[in-house]
Amino acid sequence: METVGGFAVHEILLRLSSKDAASLACVNSKFRIWASDETLWSNFCADELDLTSPVDPFGNPTSTFKEAYKRWKESFSMYPWPLVGRSKRCWDRIKSWFLANFPEAFATLRAGASEDELTNLENQLNVKLPLPTRILYRFCDGQEFNEDDEGNTLDNWMGLIGGYIFYHQVVNVFLFPVRHVIAGTKNMLRQLDFPNRSKYIIVAASLTDCGKFFFLNCDNGQLFVGTENLTGSCKMMPCVPKSLISSMHDCDAMLLWLEEHSRRLHNGTIRVCKEGEVKYLNLFHEEPPLCTTAVTNGVKVRASAILVPELSNLLREPANYMFAYSIRISLLPEGCIINGMHFDSCQLLSRHWTIIADDVVVSNVNGEAVIGKYPLLFPGEREFVYESCSPLSSTSGSIEGSFTFVPGSLVNPKGSPFKVKVAQFPLKLPDYIF
Repeated sequence: METVGGFAVHEILLRLSSKDAASLACVNSKFRIWASDETLWSNFCADELDLTSPVDPFGNPTSTFKEAYKRWKESFSMYPWPLVGRSKRCWDRIKSWFLANFPEAFATLRAGASEDELTNLENQLNVKLPLPTRILYRFCDGQEFNEDDEGNTLDNWMGLIGGYIFYHQVVNVFLFPVRHVIAGTKNMLRQLDFPNRSKYIIVAASLTDCGKFFFLNCDNGQLFVGTENLTGSCKMMPCVPKSLISSMHDCDAMLLWLEEHSRRLHNGTIRVCKEGEVKYLNLFHEEPPLCTTAVTNGVKVRASAILVPELSNLLREPANYMFAYSIRISLLPEGCIINGMHFDSCQLLSRHWTIIADDVVVSNVNGEAVIGKYPLLFPGEREFVYESCSPLSSTSGSIEGSFTFVPGSLVNPKGSPFKVKVAQFPLKLPDYIF
């Protein structure tokens, strides 16, 4: 009977919150024993903190799950508890992805900042950090920068947020640690004339010379990215839909931004790529609907575009939005097939683009080669990838077109030229800007 009764109480306890279970332990010694069961507290740790082993917030093992839970509660007692669990899960997912897919960048992530360091940031910059951002920094203090003796940053490709390359524009965005938030914000405020200088802190930027900066507005919790007009007119664009911030209790743009980044990492929307000997997180989408695919006569073309806020001019009338696009071309393993004939190679000769804004054709582009190159394709080889850009006087548009290929090669053609379709891909102001 005692066992049956104890089992029933245990089942009831499993349905209670951790707070209620702790209160029940005060009833008497028997309830205290039942409420100290390791299975019970391991469930609380798993459900609320995603802990699979009893460790404290610094990763040190504890004797029991109950002790681990207690230390987590004490360490984050000043914050809303659900927000602590949500922030931890966000960082856990980001860290697990980088550890598995980009360990070099994972190695740059710093341990969490202390309460004293965050309070010092607030005092130095005369701001009050939104609670979600403060908690996020408690779990991870941004990224470590390697610098030479002159203070120049090394390893510019390890940015947690990632980037893109086209022409001479090289972008790779790092998440700033607290000390760089302080130094970077003070430096930027000396250069920029923000309407309210005390609102903004710089939380992320590309360490290349491209001039891409992300600012958190500490008053309303929104995250902004600078445009081409940042220096002269402080023009910025919001990085997270305003409706999400206003509709979600105790949430700010930093948390929403990093959660969306985590989703894109885990669902394969963005991936690590290699440029020569350099690896980096590429922000060009790899999956539909923002990445389109077409196959013509064995030639496969994938295409996607991304907004380039730092080269977008919002002062023009109408505004000028810059989009970069990535084209990936490959020949399927079966080779080039035209009218039942098989060819073991084909070579690009020319291109044709139709650029559309608000459902109206604004430009038709014809020309030889792509960025001055005539890629020669062979079956099953890696994609030939090139990036270019196009301005658009609208927040919504698209590009579609075709390539002209020659079977065989340009110096030794095996047949007549043929068209290869490039499926329409969108140029659209995104909900989230990275």
